[in-house]
Amino acid sequence: MKRVIVRDIVIGEGMPSICVPMVSKTAAQLLEEAQMLVGIDLDIVEWRVDFYEDVEDIAKVKETLRDIRSILNNIPLIFTFRSAKEGGERALSLVDYVTLNLEVAETGMVDMVDVELFTGDAEVVALVKAVHNAGAKIIMSNHDFEKTPSEDEIVARLVKMQEFDADLPKIAVMPQSETDVLTLLSATNRMREQYANRPIVTMSMAGAGVISRLAGEIFGSALTFGAARKASAPGQVPVDELRQVLTLLHKSL
Repeated sequence: MKRVIVRDIVIGEGMPSICVPMVSKTAAQLLEEAQMLVGIDLDIVEWRVDFYEDVEDIAKVKETLRDIRSILNNIPLIFTFRSAKEGGERALSLVDYVTLNLEVAETGMVDMVDVELFTGDAEVVALVKAVHNAGAKIIMSNHDFEKTPSEDEIVARLVKMQEFDADLPKIAVMPQSETDVLTLLSATNRMREQYANRPIVTMSMAGAGVISRLAGEIFGSALTFGAARKASAPGQVPVDELRQVLTLLHKSL
């Protein structure tokens, strides 16, 4: 299985990488948040730009991104607009969503761009090609905040992302029972053993799903999300506690 290397971080080898989201609303708050994250034991930062109050002004997005990039220095940065239909803070038109991601990728200031699987096949193909041409990686994602699909469906979505040439296929689902958590973990393990030729990222959300954020090295999820100031999704563990548990599990394997 090939690894994904982003700056000095290797995703898909050993202990899962830890990503922390930035979720502030204003430019000033974002820069303060970035300064705070530099002092934390993390691997990757994600800018959840759907929280940003000026997200519809691409010039301001680029200006703020430039400042964030200068603060983070060599820390890898994921650029993510999470759409309202997948649990994000707001909606953008399809044209605006594609334009935002394309223009940001072309700045060369982000290392990875999140592209939602169900954006539309033609748009996904175009975004993958453009982002790769710009020298960035693709995290292709799908989020279900209502339920956990069947194991077959979870695997099918991850396989489809891989077929679209996503560097990191990612799926997050909501459990309605403990069995749903097992479904997610089983799908992750099956994907790794039978289909994956690259790292994958999976998680079961909320309290019941926390185990999935911790046990990635066992079942096959290569990246996990922790919270520093404010969680971007239910079930995210404080990053310092997350590092402790991941280290403990890693030493046991």
